[in-house]
Amino acid sequence: MWESLLHSVLFATTFGIIGIILSFIGYKLFDIVETRIDFVEEIKKGNMAAASVIAAFLIGICFIIGRTLGS
Repeated sequence: MWESLLHSVLFATTFGIIGIILSFIGYKLFDIVETRIDFVEEIKKGNMAAASVIAAFLIGICFIIGRTLGS
């Protein structure tokens, strides 16, 4: 029983970390490709539209990564 639980926790942790790393890479690639807008500066200024774009992008990327990893 404990082996099965440990295996499940290890599996979830491993794929969780992989998902976070891939999300970070996806965001960095988006930041490199989209050069017209500095999203970090816009968000610091309180631009909620820029924050919404980044949030939607991250949700989409995380959904794709989750489906790809088999979650």
